[in-house]
Amino acid sequence: MTDTPAALREAHHADVSGGWLRPAVFGAMDGLVTNIALIAGVGGGGVSPRSIVLTGTAGLVAGAISMGLGEYTSVRSANEQVAAEVAKERRELERHPEAEARELAQAWVARGLPHDLAMQVAEAVRRNPEEALRVHVREELGVDPDDQPSPWAAAISSFLFFSVGALVPLLTYLFGATSLWLALGVGGLGLFAAGAVVARFTARPWWTGGLRQLLLGALAAGATYLIGALIGVQGGIG
Repeated sequence: MTDTPAALREAHHADVSGGWLRPAVFGAMDGLVTNIALIAGVGGGGVSPRSIVLTGTAGLVAGAISMGLGEYTSVRSANEQVAAEVAKERRELERHPEAEARELAQAWVARGLPHDLAMQVAEAVRRNPEEALRVHVREELGVDPDDQPSPWAAAISSFLFFSVGALVPLLTYLFGATSLWLALGVGGLGLFAAGAVVARFTARPWWTGGLRQLLLGALAAGATYLIGALIGVQGGIG
């Protein structure tokens, strides 16, 4: 069987530019850890299952809205910053095209391209203003001006995945169970599963990704449980 070179395959890289994967992963993990820790904290304080459900639901709604708004603002601001830098580079290309071409050629020479060839390519690129702008922005800023993430995609994916993650540790209560440890166990399974799924995107072993997220969530839940138990004892809860 002949191994086809990756460069000849139609799509040999994952899509990393859509702007949805990072906020989706962050949202799901944050939803899981936040509500597991929140439930552990109030549960450790000895409150009733009804109060745990109310607290967890409030945490879900507030956290999902906060995550969505935060992602939208963050990505929108980053895109606006890139747009401002692109506009600055466009003005420089219009005012000083020769100097910009030399700067581009020098960058290529620093990477090992012969000086004469680098100058020829830079001059050829300069004849196409829009392509020159794209090349200069990629070289100087390290971004593609035509392929920026969508703030709406980031906001919606973050909102939805946070909601899903935050719902997991509440499931046992919503189905009628009243055991805090059962809820935390289901939340732990959710953390492990989420870590394993993320590992599939990054070509890492699924079990290491799952264990890592489970450990981080357990540390957060353990800390809030101890604080909740301490405050509950001192305040006479339960």
